[in-house]
Parts: sequence; C-alpha cells; structure tokens
Amino acid sequence: MVKPADGGNIARLALIGNFLPRQCGLATFTTDVFTAMRARYPEIAVDVYAMDDHPGKYDYPAEVTGTIPEPELSAYIDTARKIEASGAQAIWLQHEYGIFGGPAGEHILALLDRTTLPVIITLHTILEKPNADQRRVLEGLLRRAARVVVMAERGRDILQRVYGANPRQVVMIPHGVPDRDLLDPATLKDKFGWDGRKVMLTFGLLAPNKGIETVINALPAVIAKHPDLLYVVLGATHPNLVAHEGEKYRDKLKALAADKGVADNVTFVDAFLEHGELLDYLQAADVYVTPYTNPAQITSGTLSYAIGVGKPVISTPYVHATEILADGHGVLVPFGDVDAFAREIDALMSNDRDRNRLAERAYARGRTMIWPKLAEAMMAEIRAIVAARPFRLAKVPAPLKMLTPDFAAVERMSDSTGMLQHSIYSVPDRRHGYCIDDNCRALMLMSAIPGLDDVARDKWMTIYASFVQYAWNPDTRRFRNFMNFDRTWCEDAGSEDSNGRTLWSLGVTARDAQAAKHRDWATAMFDSTASMALELGSLRAQAFAMLGAAAMLEAKPGHQLSLSILEAFPKVHLDLLAKARRPEWQWFEIVLAYDNTRLPQALIRAGQALKRQDLIECGLATLDWIVAKQTSPEGRFRAVGSESFHRPYAEPLQFDQQPLEAQATVDACAAAYDATGDVRWRDEALRAYGWFLGVNDLDLPLASVADGGCYDGLMPTGLNRNQGAESILALQLASCAISGVSKAAQSVAGATRVVA
Repeated sequence: MVKPADGGNIARLALIGNFLPRQCGLATFTTDVFTAMRARYPEIAVDVYAMDDHPGKYDYPAEVTGTIPEPELSAYIDTARKIEASGAQAIWLQHEYGIFGGPAGEHILALLDRTTLPVIITLHTILEKPNADQRRVLEGLLRRAARVVVMAERGRDILQRVYGANPRQVVMIPHGVPDRDLLDPATLKDKFGWDGRKVMLTFGLLAPNKGIETVINALPAVIAKHPDLLYVVLGATHPNLVAHEGEKYRDKLKALAADKGVADNVTFVDAFLEHGELLDYLQAADVYVTPYTNPAQITSGTLSYAIGVGKPVISTPYVHATEILADGHGVLVPFGDVDAFAREIDALMSNDRDRNRLAERAYARGRTMIWPKLAEAMMAEIRAIVAARPFRLAKVPAPLKMLTPDFAAVERMSDSTGMLQHSIYSVPDRRHGYCIDDNCRALMLMSAIPGLDDVARDKWMTIYASFVQYAWNPDTRRFRNFMNFDRTWCEDAGSEDSNGRTLWSLGVTARDAQAAKHRDWATAMFDSTASMALELGSLRAQAFAMLGAAAMLEAKPGHQLSLSILEAFPKVHLDLLAKARRPEWQWFEIVLAYDNTRLPQALIRAGQALKRQDLIECGLATLDWIVAKQTSPEGRFRAVGSESFHRPYAEPLQFDQQPLEAQATVDACAAAYDATGDVRWRDEALRAYGWFLGVNDLDLPLASVADGGCYDGLMPTGLNRNQGAESILALQLASCAISGVSKAAQSVAGATRVVA
C-alpha cells in the first residue's frame, strides 16, 4: 500500500489564483484546492493571493492574504516581495488566460521572476494554436516552473508537441471533485420542486460556448416521449458577458425555448451558488449534459463535479470529456448534433437500469479524483521541488583578484557606427540600434584602458567620438540619444541625462585622451555645446555635467564655462538635500533611483575643483549614507535593485541589481579616496568591485573573465545572461578605476615606508 504524502518539512505555501466570492470557475477551483490543502495538511500555512479584476468589489474572506489588482504591474512586484519575505517555500500558481494583466497576462511573469522560490503551475487552458503573445507567456511560464500540472493527458501532449516542454517537468493530476455519497436523485427533488419529473442539468457560467442551444433544439423530440422532462440551466451569466451586453444571451435562449414550444420544460436558475447548494442541485438531477462547442477544452470543472457525485453524463467530445468519460463512463455525441442529443437523452431517460449503472461507473471514477487525493498528489510534487531546490552554502570570501581591463567584448558590440546597445546573450541585437550613453562611456574607456595598441585605440576613439559629434543637433542645441541600426535618429533631442553624460565624456576625453588630436577635438566640442548644461533640470544630468566640468578644469585650469557649471549646481543639490532630509534619510531626493552614487561623487569632484571643503564633506556624508544602504546584512555590496526605484522614503529592495550601480560606487569611492586618502574608501571601492566577481547576494560572478563581457544583472532566480553595452562598459570602466585606486594606495604605502 502506498503511504499518503504528508507535509514533511513544508510549513508555508503561496497560492495564486482567483478566489471566491469572485464568480468564475477558477475562483471556485482555487477556493476548493485551498480548502482541500488545509483539511489534509492543517499544519501547513497556505497564503492566498487573489487576482482582483475589480478592486474593492469583493468581500474576500480572512483566508486571503493579499490581492493583486489585475492591470497594475507594480502590484505583482509588490506581491513577489511579500511572498519572498513571508517564509513561503514554494508558489502554486493557477494559470488561466484573461486573469492577469499585460499582453496575454505577461504581468505574472514579472512576479515569478522576482522570487527565488520553486514554482508549480496548474494550467487551466493549453492552447494548441496560440498567438505570439500567448506562446511567449506560456513559454516563459515553462522556463520558470519546476513542475507544470495538467488535468488531462492531452494537455501533456500539447505542451511537449507545441511548446517543447520537458516531459519530466509535466505531471497529470485530475481536477478535484467533492467527496459526497452516491444518492438516488429522487431523495433531493422535493427541495427544488422537481417531484415526479425527470431532470436534466447543465451548470456553469452562462456563455455562448456552452452549446445550450443544441440541447434546447433537441428537446421537442425528447419531450414527445417524456413530457415531464425538465431541463435546468443553472448558473449566472458570465460577468464579462454581462458587462458587454447584459442578459441578452440568456434572453435569447429563453426566446428559443419558447419558439420550440418547450418553455415549460426549461428553467433558468440565474445564480452563482454556494458550494453545498450547487452539489445538492447536481445530486438531484438524473442526467448531466455538457454540450460545449470548443473541441480543445482541456479542463471542465463542471464535468468533473458531475462525475464526482455520480451523474450519468452526455457530452460533446471536447478533450476533457473524451478522457474522463472514456471506457463507458459516459456518453459522447458529436458537436452540435441535435438528433444525437435527442437520441441519447431519450435512451437514458427511458431505461432506469442503464442510467443507474452509468451513474455507478461515473461515481467509481470520481472516487479517484476527490479533493484529498488531489491535495496528496500536489503535496508530493511540492515536496519534490522544494527538496530539489539548490542549497547555497555561504562561501568564505577569497582574496579579490582584480581583472585586467579587456577590450574584447566592447569591440564585439561595436561596428563602424558605434557601440550597439543590447545583446541576446553575447550576440549584439541590432534591432535596438545605438545610444549616445553607451558611446560616451566607450569614449571614456578609450582614454582609460591600458594595453591597447595605438592603432586600435585611435580607430575606436575616433568612431565613438564621431558618434557623439554626429549626435549634436544645432537646431535644438541638444545631443540626440537613440539611433536606429540604419543610422536614422529616433528623436531630435535626447534625455537630459544623456546630454549631461555626453558633456562628462567630453571633459574626460579633453583631459585624458592619449592623442592631442582627440584632446583638442573634445575641448572644442565641449566649448561649443556645454553652455546648454546650465539649462539642465535633472539632478543626475547636472551631476554628470559637473563631473565633465571638473575634468575640463583639470585639462584647462581656469576654464570659465566649467567654473560656471560647477558654481551653479552645488547650491541646487544642497537645497534639495536640505528639503528631502530626515533623521533616517540623508539624501538629495525622497526616493532612490539609478546611478545614485554619482550625486555625491559630483559634489566631491566639484569641491576639489573649487577648493570648497563644504562640498567635499557633504559628498562624503551622503556617500557614506548611500554606501550603507548598499550593504547586505552579510557585509557584501548590494546594488540598489531597479524595482526599488521611485519609492518615497523606502528601504532599497534587493533585485534587480545592475552593473551600472557597482561601477558608479567604485568611481564615487575612488573620488572619496582621492579627496581624503582614507583607506576606508579604498576598501569600499574594492567591495563594490567584488560584486562583479561573485561577492554578491547569489555568489555568482557577473564578469565573463575569458572575453571581457559582463552579464546584465542579478535577478532573484540568477543571472540575466544577456551582455549589453552598459554592463560590459560598467565592468571595464570599474576595472580601470579600481586599478587606479590600487596604484594610488601602493604609491601612498611606498611613500610611507620611505618616510618611516
């Protein structure tokens, strides 16, 4: 005898789906599986996260931990955080098209991708001919799921044949059914006023795909032999149908019954019933009918319930019906075949013995599908995926081995126009073209990277400089940002941040380029464009422009335009800091965003250039604050995740961590070390650099050491394995910066030893 599955070491689960009192079959199913799990495993906490199509409409019970407003992407991300923090060990998702936001419900992928937990997904619809969005979403679910549950073997076949699912990933667990005794329908008919009548029942939300017209058209022939027959159509009209056309469809069916002369033999019960009352209706019926019109229907909860209470079933041969009614457990008739329905209804109503035998066979099959058995089967799968989850041992940090800057990946992403923005894995994705941000970073790298031969350095610096030069639009006095692969511009003026970053790259090139021709070009370009910096309103754009101006002052002491920029913006930043500051919040804005450490870095560099100690001290204080926010409990660098952005006075969130933040922190700490000589800032720079090498929350290196590449980010589930320009440049610029910090530290140490 097989021992039933038990909860074992599972203490908490997160269950996502629709939930009663929302009126739909999926809400009923999710509520039933919740009840079944709680009854079978009372020691396990099951947190319900209900999909909500009308926030505020439903009075959810206390069992619902939280709701997810369908269209709000931020709510999916917030829910992922709540689940991650709840102690749940796995997520069980009920998936149906139409209940999640975004094209084909893609918002649910954002939730799943922001948790580290193993996921088991029950698919309630599996399309054999999906559109592009539907395919993309289901393939995304398959990639994320540890297990995928289907409720019919045909579902397994479609997943493998159409979507290429791994056979070991897919498990078939039948739709659950209630555990009720097999009763003589006559014992319950008086409750509904059906005494002395043969009763045929269809139930479920009313919609045109239910095929009820077929049965009504068959009734005249049946009633000629069974004048006391009553056909009960039980269920409210589907809410979406009501929203679009009211009760037009129900009225159409009533008119059809009247036209066929069978209005007295058809009754409509317009209600979404409580579980117990629904089962009473089912048990009081003699025959159950499912005349559905969709051959591809993989799952029918109403059919499962009918089998569960032992109803003789007449059905069209949709997928679920052909499987559950196989081997003489029900009667199948062709789609839309009025004569076949009339013939089979008459046969069952005319022969009590055959009808009762069919009821007994249906009931026997239903015993294999009762909710406790579903709960046990699901728990066996949940335990398996939790046990298979990799356990990450804490690593003893090894001494950091700094990488030698490597131009290979930058060159791989570049062509004669400039550096392409994005890649698919390591292969450039030409669909997204170029942007000035990346070409400016590449331009700065050309001045910083050691070991590049003169010919290659001249070639690539000229290409990146040419991109910047061509981006300048004299009509708008702004640099353009985005360029298509065919070299057409996407806009007349780029963002303020891209313009500020461009001025930064020009100042650095004027100071650091190895060839005089490039220094001269950058100086001339800065002089002709940088006055627009004084019109920038973005805090980060101003910071970038300040960094460029500080570099230009080093190249050209007394440079008046650079002095004007450096004298204009610090007051703006100090005023914003005073306005946003709280005892626990020492920052320039009430939110955290991208490139945060560039703000204190700019103040430090401005203070050095202007010889203003107050700016240096403010830069150091705010850098100290943001560095603390970027430190994990284990003492590792933790980049402010992109999902943290723009949350007022909120602690930063862990994911998605991006290379840009680590590079910015290396640069800012290098500036602090340069301004103070305090080894603490050298150590902070090394800690941020270590993030690239695997000293991070997931112990995964982002640097692709063999070819100079860098992955695009650290996700809850692992690495984003694409290698875009921004990420590659972040690693290479950070490697150059950390090398400079180390050389400065060695120089100081050597000087100290000489003095000693």
